[in-house]
Amino acid sequence: MNELAIELRGINKSFGPVQANRDISLKVRKGTIHGIIGENGAGKSTLMSILYGFYQADSGEIVVDGKPVHIVDPNGAIAAGIGMVHQHFMLVDNFTVLENVMLGAEDSQILNKGIARAREELKRLERDYALEVDPDAVIEEIPVGLQQRVEILKALYRGADILILDEPTGVLTPPEADHLFRILEQLKTQGKTIIFITHKLREIMAITDEVSVMRQGEIVGTRHTSETSVEELASLMVGRRVLLQVEKDAATPGDVKLSVRNLTAKDSRGVTVVDDVSLDVRAGEIVGIAGVAGNGQSQLLETIAGIRTAVSGEVMLNGRPVDISGKADPGELRTRGLAHVPEDRHHMGLILEFEECESAILGYHGQKQYLNGSFLDAAAIRADAEEKIRKYDIRPANARLKTANFSGGNQQKIVLAREMEQDPDVLIIGQPTRGVDVGAIEFIHKRIIEMRDAGKAVLLVSVELDEIRALSDRILVMFAGRIVGERDGDAAEGELGLLMAGVEEKEAAE
Repeated sequence: MNELAIELRGINKSFGPVQANRDISLKVRKGTIHGIIGENGAGKSTLMSILYGFYQADSGEIVVDGKPVHIVDPNGAIAAGIGMVHQHFMLVDNFTVLENVMLGAEDSQILNKGIARAREELKRLERDYALEVDPDAVIEEIPVGLQQRVEILKALYRGADILILDEPTGVLTPPEADHLFRILEQLKTQGKTIIFITHKLREIMAITDEVSVMRQGEIVGTRHTSETSVEELASLMVGRRVLLQVEKDAATPGDVKLSVRNLTAKDSRGVTVVDDVSLDVRAGEIVGIAGVAGNGQSQLLETIAGIRTAVSGEVMLNGRPVDISGKADPGELRTRGLAHVPEDRHHMGLILEFEECESAILGYHGQKQYLNGSFLDAAAIRADAEEKIRKYDIRPANARLKTANFSGGNQQKIVLAREMEQDPDVLIIGQPTRGVDVGAIEFIHKRIIEMRDAGKAVLLVSVELDEIRALSDRILVMFAGRIVGERDGDAAEGELGLLMAGVEEKEAAE
């Protein structure tokens, strides 16, 4: 157990004037789960990308199993026994599980003996590591939890003894995350070494043996997990004491700003995803919608925002009806005081090829402050973006940087700043802190509470039950597209969990 699987010595990496990794030395023991945490932009993913061969270090040394190695590409990492499961999966959607696992390993001895032998090897891996998944299932037709298993199987199929998992629970529901942890424990039992990158402190405490903390490109501490605490790790990450509990006064709700009555919507297959939903959100309150992902919360927000067509029902914004027939203009709803932070920032919130200053005005680019006559005013747009960068601590502080080059948490801040700074009457927000580090979570939560205290109506969707309970004044629970219960913000976790599992209202209250 004292042997080292990985040792990094004096790793440095810069991108122009930005030094992403600074003199990093790290030791990872064999047969352990080693956590790496840090704020968004701390250099975690860059460091692992160097280890996996995506980037080359400017200086430093990589040692695997006691031997120095020069990894110039992912093939070199695979040859050294290193596999990586990326935050955004590297799968071909219309290929089967087996085809994805084999893809890129065409020259292996296993594949040369035929697809049947590859299928047998895949079955062995599934059985040995509790990673059951149908080899003939098409990737786009299976849930994300199973897609992640396929990524792990790909690495194991290529002979990986060291697995890097980059923010592995960012796209998983709580039950899927729990199952992943059981898989990782099984892998550790079988002698595999796991490097677990996350910003979620509870996960670090639950699953790791040791944890290294990164801040501003450096490792500022390594601890045995059993000998540290959430509070210590949070302080190391941010460089100051972090408030882990949301502080807020009691709400003083005013008039109804958003009213939904008997709203029903279907997906592209004709399946009902929002089923006769009614709710009200008043000025000066936060209404949280709890539920396991996939129970209609996302589609509800999209329908309210005018993105998805409703089959029936009614939506009222500031006492005026919203067209839910599919002809609504989301831009017109913005002018009426509705702001929307979508769950999927990549596909619905940002254009990754745009500069930060351009993404920072998406949907609002026709407003006078961004125009010079009929043309966009580049200087005004950049000045506006720089003010948002300062106010929301977006890193790097570069309004001309491509949006794709920001970390996930900083991309989220770009969306939040854009929507919140418009001073809306109603804010609907999906997964506000998905992929966001503890320091930024504290900041985002404070901003949401400030919006409420300023008299805004906030409708919040999150799969993080702790977040729903901490922020919400009232909690609605969705299951199978329906509202199955309503509780106060201080409702017990177990009671809400029963409702989320589909237990009827009367049973949950007993």
